[in-house]
Amino acid sequence: MNAIKKPGGILLTILSSVFILFGVMSCQQGADPVTEAPVTPHPLFEVLPADAEDPEDNIRTPERVDLGHKLFFEPKLSRSGIISCNTCHVVGAAGVDHRERAIGEGARVGPRNSPTVYNAAFLKAQFWDGRSPTLEDQAMGPIQAHVEMDLTPQEAVDRLRQTGYMPYFEAAFPDEENPLTFENVAKAIAAFERTLLTPGSKFDQYLEGNHEVMTEIELAGMQLFQESGCASCHHGPLLGGNMFMEFSHIGGEDVGRASVTGSESDNFVFRVAPLRNVAQTFPYFHDGSAATLEDAVAVMGESQLGRTFNDEEVEKLVAFMHTLTGEFPMIPHPSLPRVQTP
Repeated sequence: MNAIKKPGGILLTILSSVFILFGVMSCQQGADPVTEAPVTPHPLFEVLPADAEDPEDNIRTPERVDLGHKLFFEPKLSRSGIISCNTCHVVGAAGVDHRERAIGEGARVGPRNSPTVYNAAFLKAQFWDGRSPTLEDQAMGPIQAHVEMDLTPQEAVDRLRQTGYMPYFEAAFPDEENPLTFENVAKAIAAFERTLLTPGSKFDQYLEGNHEVMTEIELAGMQLFQESGCASCHHGPLLGGNMFMEFSHIGGEDVGRASVTGSESDNFVFRVAPLRNVAQTFPYFHDGSAATLEDAVAVMGESQLGRTFNDEEVEKLVAFMHTLTGEFPMIPHPSLPRVQTP
């Protein structure tokens, strides 16, 4: 008995073949589609690197980073034995102490707000006035500063030797006959600080091509940030941090970079603040005078751009700045040597 062929079946087969053919052609033509960014990023914006470059004279090793980790938390590097680097640059609080100005030895109040230690590896100059060119040079300053930790280099070295740090310095600097030096204290701390990076923010993901990651208000904030001129100073991988600008509207006795250069043209000139993790690093400015990010945005608009942002604009800019918060590494409190040696 012959099977009956249904015309509808033949038609369905033909149509299916056509759809498959066009589907294949469509997939081939549309392979790896390029999604256009809703807001074109400023050409000077950069993704935050996931690692920092070491100077030739301070290549990181696990032993050196471990030593630096210990020294960063070591209160014996202060005269009272109470204050450590982590006191003002709290790694569990975005690298700051959330005070207007730092408090050091003898409850002395420092002249400036503590900047975050996170991503400091990418700065070309350290401190608000840019007086130190490297992390190594910067690390020596607070230990010796009367208002901060208040030790001489020799006192610092003697304390570490008496506390049982020598084996850690020998492991961190194996090729040196006398590894426990003040210079190596600074090198170890700097090596540790080069691990304090926060990549992976929504902003970084957007720059890398994930154009779905930011919300409408965040994108509007980025566009306003660019169009209003904020990006003229706040760009690069840190969105700031590598140039100096006059910031005189606050006034006061702190003349900023002029205290380093001695030049009147540098009066009230300060390093432009990097904006990475800025939503977490309150209060703001070199004197901590802006309590909230909204306050800081309003002040910067008027003082640096000659513009008064309305409430809606401030909301957009703040929303964008929240996208600059990256992924913080887990930094536990280390076990510190406490072996007394003669």
